Amino acid sequence: QVQLVESGGGLVQPGGSLRLSCAASGSIVSINAMGWYRQAPGKQRELVAAIISGGSINYTDSVKGRFTISRDNAKNTVYLQMNSLKPEDTAVYYCNAHIRATYYTSKNYWGQGTQVTVSS
Repeated sequence: QVQLVESGGGLVQPGGSLRLSCAASGSIVSINAMGWYRQAPGKQRELVAAIISGGSINYTDSVKGRFTISRDNAKNTVYLQMNSLKPEDTAVYYCNAHIRATYYTSKNYWGQGTQVTVSS
């Protein structure tokens, strides 16, 4: 059984910083990609940033220059460093990973979500 456990959310003032972490555990053969999505109230879930096994990284335009995604392959962990936070970054942030749990199967897994609130 594969699990994604997130940490690091919270309340921060505009202009502040937070660092999210997501650790994958369980039966893992390999991890193809890891990333972060977010969902604000009344809005669809959107991709924030993703990093694939070859090192390619994608960011949504609204976070470019402010957020940095990184990955520790030895720890099966992905991080999201969020700087210069804005009120519009307020959302539940979800970790996502495409994991090969056996040599014959791979699929997407989701974390439980962590709340990020940017407010003065």
